[in-house]
Amino acid sequence: MKEQVHLQVSGMSCQHCVKAVEDSVGALSGVEKVDVSLEQGAVDVTYDSGNVDVAEIASAIEDQGYDVAALSE
Repeated sequence: MKEQVHLQVSGMSCQHCVKAVEDSVGALSGVEKVDVSLEQGAVDVTYDSGNVDVAEIASAIEDQGYDVAALSE
């Protein structure tokens, strides 16, 4: 089932940060689209909930060294 999640992420400060998050989240099976906003400190992800869940997406971001502060479906 196609779903979307908006994650508040702290610690991102440059285009390298954007690329790291896009690459790590985008590599997850089931992720269809990743939009990172440095200005808003946010990551919007469109994904197939049959293949990946929000916890896995948040973990991929945290593995890059950033903090996921809040979730909103």
